[in-house]
Amino acid sequence: MALEKIILGTRGSELALTQTTMVTAALQTAQPHLRIERQIIQTSGDKRQDLRFSEFAGVAQVDKGIFIKELEIALENSQIDAAVHSLKDVPSDLAAGFTIAAVLSRAAIEDVLITRDAHTLEDLPQGARVGTSSVRRAAQLKFLRPDLEIVEVRGNVPTRVKKVLGEQPLDAVLLAAAGLVRLGLLNANLSRIHIEGQTIHALVLDPVTFLPAAGQGAIAIECRAGDEATIKAIRSLNHPETEARVTAEREFLKILGAGCQTPVGAHTWIKDGQLHMAVRVFNEDNLAATPVEREASRPVHEARELAADLAGMLG
Repeated sequence: MALEKIILGTRGSELALTQTTMVTAALQTAQPHLRIERQIIQTSGDKRQDLRFSEFAGVAQVDKGIFIKELEIALENSQIDAAVHSLKDVPSDLAAGFTIAAVLSRAAIEDVLITRDAHTLEDLPQGARVGTSSVRRAAQLKFLRPDLEIVEVRGNVPTRVKKVLGEQPLDAVLLAAAGLVRLGLLNANLSRIHIEGQTIHALVLDPVTFLPAAGQGAIAIECRAGDEATIKAIRSLNHPETEARVTAEREFLKILGAGCQTPVGAHTWIKDGQLHMAVRVFNEDNLAATPVEREASRPVHEARELAADLAGMLG
């Protein structure tokens, strides 16, 4: 029997709902006969925005997916048929019984420096206070500008953008370009953000010097491993180039035993049929130590082998 309906599970944030709308539209185009429903599921990461990521140990393991676990429970119970995720939130070592059925064409992978006045990372004031919830971003900021003060910020994308406004503003915040673009906050040339009647500055950071997170900018759709009908329908949305790139990035994290909150940057690109990857790995126990940087390439279809090559080069 042909599949008639798919229930998509999603977090309730504005960005998650926007991404689920994108998946719904793509599915309706690829599978016009399908009826698509949406179910919003609150995750532990959403429920406990009072906690810093470092404080989640007693509540849930951050690297085991505080933003996806409840969605996986709903999948397991057949409450939903597929879950829509920001891929960088998905642990590289996926739990048994689940599979990533497809990844959509990747959006911008870069990070964006957001400031009230025009600044580069290099000319931020001495001792500037910079907000981020990512240990990867924090480690790279301290590596490039040891004088900066890192302030952990939580909340949805607009909430974090507004941290540079108000009575006790931060000097800057760092966010992923993909989320800002998907929410329509960045202007066409990616240099300004318009929010609540105010215009603030945005600077897209070069991924060669400020390496993105593994999977950044990619939307993933997770299914039950044995649900062949749903997997087949979802698979029609898969973007092979994105899949090759994120497979290498995530496999590298998996070999390292690293997770979503481990300070590792990974940058991939495809040129002349070769998949290239550069990595920057920080020492979790001593973030002040100089990170290890490596680069390698292989044919596009050898993404996992490329990850193993780079992991072997860390010494």
